[in-house]
Amino acid sequence: MSAETLIIWIIVGAVAGWLAGLVVRGFGFGLLGNIIVGILGAILGGWLFGAIGFAFMPGIINTIITAFIGAVILLLIVRVIKRA
Repeated sequence: MSAETLIIWIIVGAVAGWLAGLVVRGFGFGLLGNIIVGILGAILGGWLFGAIGFAFMPGIINTIITAFIGAVILLLIVRVIKRA
């Protein structure tokens, strides 16, 4: 993995994690936490959309949208598990 790819993953993770934290109230993880949530959300969203055969337009916007949706799903799962 190149340094450029790693930087893009970090930026996309930070943006997606931050946006997901705004949507799913009660989750403030800070910058590092947002990056981790966003990257895990990107993995989850990529797997989920790949499984159902759905894709947005190509490019960085697609990646951010996929990571955001995956991060929201991840935070909702964490919320349900936390309450149980």
